[in-house]
Amino acid sequence: MLALRLTRDAHPAVQLRRLLVAAASAGTAFLLLCALGYAMGHPGSPGTGLLRLAWCAPPLAATVYFAVAVARTDPGTKPRPGLSAIGLGPVRLMAVSATTTALSGTLGSMLALLFFLHLRGDLTGMPFDGAAADFLAAGRPLPLPGTLTLLAVVPLGASIAVALTLRPTETGPAPAPAGPTYGRFGAYRRTSAPETFGTYGRFGRQIVRPTDSGAGEPGEPAGSDEQHGAPALARTGETVPATAAAVRSAGTAVSVVDEPAQPSGPHPEALDAVAPDTAPAVSDAVLLDAPTAAPSGLPWGIAVLTAGLAVETYTSRTAPTPPDLTFSGAAPGVLMGWALAAVGLALAGPGLTHLCGRLLQSARPGALRLLAGRVLMAEATRVGRPLGVVCAVLSAAYAMVLLHGPDGLSLGPLTTLGVVLVTGCTVATLLTAAVEARQTRSETTAALVRLGAPARMLRGAALLRAGALLALFGPLTLAVAELAALPLAR
Repeated sequence: MLALRLTRDAHPAVQLRRLLVAAASAGTAFLLLCALGYAMGHPGSPGTGLLRLAWCAPPLAATVYFAVAVARTDPGTKPRPGLSAIGLGPVRLMAVSATTTALSGTLGSMLALLFFLHLRGDLTGMPFDGAAADFLAAGRPLPLPGTLTLLAVVPLGASIAVALTLRPTETGPAPAPAGPTYGRFGAYRRTSAPETFGTYGRFGRQIVRPTDSGAGEPGEPAGSDEQHGAPALARTGETVPATAAAVRSAGTAVSVVDEPAQPSGPHPEALDAVAPDTAPAVSDAVLLDAPTAAPSGLPWGIAVLTAGLAVETYTSRTAPTPPDLTFSGAAPGVLMGWALAAVGLALAGPGLTHLCGRLLQSARPGALRLLAGRVLMAEATRVGRPLGVVCAVLSAAYAMVLLHGPDGLSLGPLTTLGVVLVTGCTVATLLTAAVEARQTRSETTAALVRLGAPARMLRGAALLRAGALLALFGPLTLAVAELAALPLAR
């Protein structure tokens, strides 16, 4: 019920993304039902039926990937302060998001079933003069278990993927501070241990000893130093701000343990122990995060991409007939090679995006290039992976055009539907990831605007990022497409 209410009261942009998920689910479910209809109509060729079913794997993977991206950007299922008090914790919100995704997938599967039955002639007669009867098994009853299983693949797979992606992670204990900590009486120690009750009173914490100037009374309470302008000392385990008032006090100082004389000037390790409130009040949203380490998937991505191209080349040379990429003529080796190539580009995408951001900041960059490069480096993982997938899909589409262009590009209706599904889902996933990245850095953008950054500079940085990515991934897409189409064009 909560998932239905969130679906009904969502923003129009969120509703549009959910409808796109339902449309993608409908197209994928229709391809699965068409594979079932072909297997029923041609019982003597089970291998061809299995190959058509395997060809439905790329649209299924693209649909699930798009559904996960839409669920990640859904504002109605993001944790907010106070929701756990009414029973909407991270686990419940994850379940709501998975249920919403399952509802969108189920709607698409039902639409696909209605359209499939209409084309078979089970509802209002055979349309299109029976042109679709060959791959729909018209006139034969559909097996109920197989039909329901194929219809449940898309919503079930999408909801499981969303649940695994949005599952709450358990946070462990806070790591120990990197700098030195202060133990009892301000002594340096590597580990901080809790003090027992009454420690300060037993060991003379509140005894005030006179300094060389003779000011101060032995029996003066510890709180009286605040009256002379010196701040009270922090408790054990807390940091003490090194302020000028503590140094230039009225001639009194609190001395608990006679420590050896320290050289003039601050201790080199005590500089890190200054309280955060003594630092300048600079908002974290104003400054972009420092560039993180480069993603480690670039070498693995290049290796997997090379392996995929090698598998495709070997399959094309050993096949008795030239394989292609259509719904009816694709070879298993070609599909496996393209799957490896897509995985390799998805692994290499974050590393290439990070490299692109670093190149933008090279050679004495200005404010525009520095801002664009920092954003690319910070969002390399979020945007680079779907960008690598789009690169792989566009490479496959361009290779298909190179192979079937001289023949008039007669792909057939099911192949066209599959290409449109995969291309549309991957491009929509990239746009959704861009929306998520924009939502993530909204506070930083607002802080830059408050500091006086012109809107033209922000738009210029966005255009510069898009141009840099296009300049890097465009030639890469063409190169992969040429290398993939070369062994198939024989």
